[in-house]
Amino acid sequence: MNRGLNRFAILVACATFFLIIAGALVTSHDAGLATSDWPLSNGQVFPKMVGNLFWEHGHRMVATTVGLLTFVLMIYVLLKEKRSSVRKLGVFALLAVIAQGLLGGLTVKLMLPLAVSSAHATLAQLFFCTTVSLAVFTSRSWIEARSLEEDNGVLPLRYLCTVALVTIFVQLILGATLRHSATWDQHLPVELVLAHVGGAIAVTLALGSAALTTLRRHRGEKFLTRPAIVALSLLGVQLFLGVATYLVRQASPNDPQPLNPMISVTVAHVACGALVFVSTIVLTLRTYRVLPAREKQSTWSARPQEL
Repeated sequence: MNRGLNRFAILVACATFFLIIAGALVTSHDAGLATSDWPLSNGQVFPKMVGNLFWEHGHRMVATTVGLLTFVLMIYVLLKEKRSSVRKLGVFALLAVIAQGLLGGLTVKLMLPLAVSSAHATLAQLFFCTTVSLAVFTSRSWIEARSLEEDNGVLPLRYLCTVALVTIFVQLILGATLRHSATWDQHLPVELVLAHVGGAIAVTLALGSAALTTLRRHRGEKFLTRPAIVALSLLGVQLFLGVATYLVRQASPNDPQPLNPMISVTVAHVACGALVFVSTIVLTLRTYRVLPAREKQSTWSARPQEL
């Protein structure tokens, strides 16, 4: 384990989370077309940061910083990490942040098309999970984790966590599509709202099942119970923020401009959604780290009988 690499991976993950918040601020302020230039803003590298240009160009500056940090992280991983899977993930992180930057530029050039804007927001979440995964893989707790066992005949916890993870990812796509489907002075499409509500119910059932099963089967194993508790707690906050976001968003078309209550609650909802996703990523990765696959488990349980 290289402690410096792990700390730098954590730094990049935190910077990426800040980037997600910056992107949500751009959308909530309806500042996506504050300038039609890209990568420059009004033909300048450092324009006057006034009005909505503060949010749009500020977002670009944060994104550039994250891109540079990711490049350094990739070099750091290639120099210090011996595991080929982690080295490949470091390269993937750089490719992902480059793709994210290009999608951001395409979003501006094409005047905020829904499909491209939603893809840009979704890829941001995937990139965040990539940086968090690098931080997990380079941590001491991951390297020193010991194998655990599950009772035969029960549904493997790793499968429950994977279902929860996929469900959350689909919900994030729905949320990104909903968020970019209407500006602050328009009402949200009813069909997308209903789909997002249905997704919230599905996430609650899937993640609640995975987290509670973890706490029931592996109580005392902090390697698994900690991310389960964090994910379950964040889910409760996220559901509250989802209701609050809908209520303040419903009133926004009557406002002369995006107001702070709507902006604050919406950004908090986006940020908390990202945290729910990555905490579930951590839980899922850890279950794959310490819990055997069903095939291996069956083989181990059969050996005493064969002897």
